Amino acid sequence: MTSHDARRRPTLRNDELDPALTEVSRKVIGCAIDIHKALGPGFDASVYERALSIELKDCGVDHDLHYSFPIHYGGQDIGHHSVSLFVDERFVVQVMASDCEVSGYDRTVLRSQLRAADLELGLIINFSRRRLKDGGLVRVLNPDKLEALRGDEDEDYEDER
Repeated sequence: MTSHDARRRPTLRNDELDPALTEVSRKVIGCAIDIHKALGPGFDASVYERALSIELKDCGVDHDLHYSFPIHYGGQDIGHHSVSLFVDERFVVQVMASDCEVSGYDRTVLRSQLRAADLELGLIINFSRRRLKDGGLVRVLNPDKLEALRGDEDEDYEDER
């Protein structure tokens, strides 16, 4: 298969990721659940982004709100892409507030952003879902970064939570 063929690997276990990365991502997920319980669905994404930033600060989790990463091509800077939050200088969080499930396109976009930033993990949190665990929380992994860490062949990895 070529690198453009999409193959899906079975769910990646948490113990296959760096434990420190897993721990901080669990804190983010816990904060998101607390926010969702308190506010519920129905607000703009910016409301949830600010609430998540407040919760992370209260939990002592280092993060940047509306962080912008450079995009390079051919050794040149060709633009930037922004994420809702850049957490612990390790992974990104994209906050949504759409009355729909996180789509394959949303996952693909985040995976491209992870590749551009050379990060292994991203979370998509859609606060407009009735319950986050029902399609409102998706973990996306960067296959290139994981291959480098594990020495695997080219595969796409993703894990829905």
